[in-house]
Amino acid sequence: MVKRSVRLIISRGAIAIAAIVCSSCDPEVPSVGFLETVWVPPAEKVEVHSLGKGETFGGLLYGAVDANEQAEVLRAFQSYADPRRLRERTNVALRYQAGTNKLRSVDVAVSKDRTVRLTRVDDRWRSRLVQTPIFVDTVYATGEISETFWGSVVNNVDLVEMTFEDRNLLIDRLDNVFQWQIDFSRQIREGDSYRFVFEREVRPDGSMRDGKLLAAEFVNLDVQYHAIYFDPNGDGYGSYFDLDGESVRRAFLLKPLSYRRISGRFSSGRRHPILNTIRAHRGIDYAASIGTPVMATSDGVIIHRGPKGSFGNTVEIRHSNGWVTRYAHLNGFNGDVHLGTRVRQSDVIGYVGMTGLATGPHLHYEMLQNGRHQDPLAVDLPSGDPVPADDMTRWRAEMSGRYELLKTIPGQSPLRTFEAEAEDGRASGGSQQGEGA
Repeated sequence: MVKRSVRLIISRGAIAIAAIVCSSCDPEVPSVGFLETVWVPPAEKVEVHSLGKGETFGGLLYGAVDANEQAEVLRAFQSYADPRRLRERTNVALRYQAGTNKLRSVDVAVSKDRTVRLTRVDDRWRSRLVQTPIFVDTVYATGEISETFWGSVVNNVDLVEMTFEDRNLLIDRLDNVFQWQIDFSRQIREGDSYRFVFEREVRPDGSMRDGKLLAAEFVNLDVQYHAIYFDPNGDGYGSYFDLDGESVRRAFLLKPLSYRRISGRFSSGRRHPILNTIRAHRGIDYAASIGTPVMATSDGVIIHRGPKGSFGNTVEIRHSNGWVTRYAHLNGFNGDVHLGTRVRQSDVIGYVGMTGLATGPHLHYEMLQNGRHQDPLAVDLPSGDPVPADDMTRWRAEMSGRYELLKTIPGQSPLRTFEAEAEDGRASGGSQQGEGA
């Protein structure tokens, strides 16, 4: 223990004055001040370690506790996690009792959102799970595209408080919401604009745990597209609708994968790059790296999985209303997908390859309705279900509130003004609502 000494403080001026006047008056005792004795306990010793390659939690405890305590600490930890599965760079904090080398507690960050806290209680070790605290904030952003949508969002000054990783996640959310209306790889043009309101859950270190778009507007080629979040059940599984309550979701995705360019378009006749003959090209070729995941563009049932002549490895899916989609030249298949498997929209069914007659890695994608080939880039995709009639009153209230949030953000396009309509309660307005494709 460290003890601070006591000091006596006497005013020099008071002593001098007392010496001069002592013969003519009663001596005055000068004021004397004392500093209080303060005992300062030694600081708690904390060691923070980041597990290195090949390092284990048990090995880290070696030397901090004896073998019996080490086993007890590991048993307590196993109530919440397997110590053998801790990854490299996992942070472990060891706290020792003040002034001693006796381990008092251990914190193990098993994820960004969970920490296992091990504490010595009466010479026994106890464990509990500590959730990382979060707070919720709302981000407002607007921008105009000069080159790419990705570059515009990543470099947006309204998002300076978000990490690079979180801004990329935000781009994915925007792409997921508008994927049925806008092909961000093909349709974006200079001068297009966007604005959105994004609610996020933030950790103390500033990283984002989760987030969702509350409202968004995208102007593509002078056509406005809107998406307003609506969760009538309050279970976190809401959907997005346009300003009239129509679902932004379509029965089919615009594209079956993320890609950089179209290498072949739908055509009634073109020269085959290998056969050197003129033949119809009844689909779209998407150039992509080998192994790029390929997604089912709509709900359906697998009716073919395997080799198919010049198509190489192929998957075919039967959908409702006479639709069939074909995915060809695959490198391989999702192991969970077999003949007769029911798949959902966006499920991964295979991976890009160059099997069959192919000059390079790409996906050949076809759409057929009642046996007739359709151009995937020109087909009018059927829409999803609108807001249910029973929820329309609540929808209008929530939509208006979230749309008002959008109106507070400066933008490049005039926003719609709503007035009450009779009977059906539909909102009225003058802006054009894009239908996609």
